[in-house]
Formats: sequence, C-alpha cells, structure tokens
Amino acid sequence: MNPIESERSSVLPKNVSTSCKQPVTTSWPEPPGGILVWIVVVLEVMTFGMGMAVFLGQGRANVEMFRHGRAMLNQSIGLANTLILLTGGLFMANAIIKLRQGGVDAAKRWIIASIGSGLLFLVLKGVEYSDKLHHGLDMHADTFFMFYWLLTGFHFIHVLVAMVILLFMWRGIQKGRYTPSHHEDVESSAVFWHMCDLIWLLLYPVIYLLH
Repeated sequence: MNPIESERSSVLPKNVSTSCKQPVTTSWPEPPGGILVWIVVVLEVMTFGMGMAVFLGQGRANVEMFRHGRAMLNQSIGLANTLILLTGGLFMANAIIKLRQGGVDAAKRWIIASIGSGLLFLVLKGVEYSDKLHHGLDMHADTFFMFYWLLTGFHFIHVLVAMVILLFMWRGIQKGRYTPSHHEDVESSAVFWHMCDLIWLLLYPVIYLLH
C-alpha cells in the first residue's frame, strides 16, 4: 500500500466504503400500450361522458319524448351488440396473451376474430339505422333521436377505426414486425379496442334502458 492510500484509510472510518455508489432511481410503471393511448382513452371517455350527461339532462326536461324514443329502439339489437362487443374484447385479450407467450399464429387468429366481432356489430347497427331512417327517425325527428344519432354514430366511427387499426396490427404480425418481445403497438391497439367496449357499456344503458 502506498503512503497516500495508507493515509486515506487511516482517516476514513472503517464502516465507510471508499467506492462511489450509484444513486438509486425509481420509475413509474408503464401502463399497457404506453401512456399516450391512455391519454386518448381518458379524453374520449370524457367526451362521451359529457355527451351522455347532456342527453340525460334533456331526458329530464322531455320525459315523454324520451320515453317514446326509447320505445322505438330495437332492444334486441342493442343487447346483441353489447354481447358482441364484450366477446370481441375477450378475443383481443386472448390475442395479446398468445402473442406474449409466443403463439404468433394463435394471436393472428384471435385478432381476426376481434375484427369479425366488430364487423358484426357494425352490420347490426346498420340494420338498426336503416330501420330508423325507414320510419323517418333521423337526426331531425326530435331531441332524443338527435342525441341517439350523434352518440351512437360517433361510437360507430370509433369501432370502424379500431377495426382498421387491428387489421394493420394483424398485417404487422404477419410480416414479423411485431413479435413476443416487441408488440407495444399491438397492446395500444387492444387498449383502444377495449375503450370502444367501455364506451358502449356506458351508452347502452343510458340510451336504451334508463327511464
């Protein structure tokens, strides 16, 4: 030991290490799909929430009109579409699980099943829309149907966009762009898809069931 090291060791206490320790850093856990998609989810849910709040307020001011409007809705299609979207959400959850586990082919099949459930939802919604137009119940019929078309139509567009996004994710997996170790975009798409489920689960009772 040279004289400098000997002097340093004699000055420092024995329980103090001469080595520099790295500072301990903590980081917040990243939500599935990344923080940006969750910001989109919060903003979209808030937007629909404000629309539904206005809808309910108008319903209290026009009780008979809204009761008559709900009676004109197809309750069977409304319930069927609710079950379809819930099933599609389960399909997409299975796709993410399989992709994480390395089951790429299974993940692709579950994504196609999710897209199929969205397509079935849109077809049934189109049947319902066609029936309303056939009976002259468009946006200009009354206040109830103005909000009905605005809220469900906006959601219709969201489901359509989600299906296109899932189709791009399927293509990405097909081409090897997304793998079990690199699939954050697929998870972001799944979060957006589940947002469509959540919004419909709020819209369905507010528009179809509440009196």
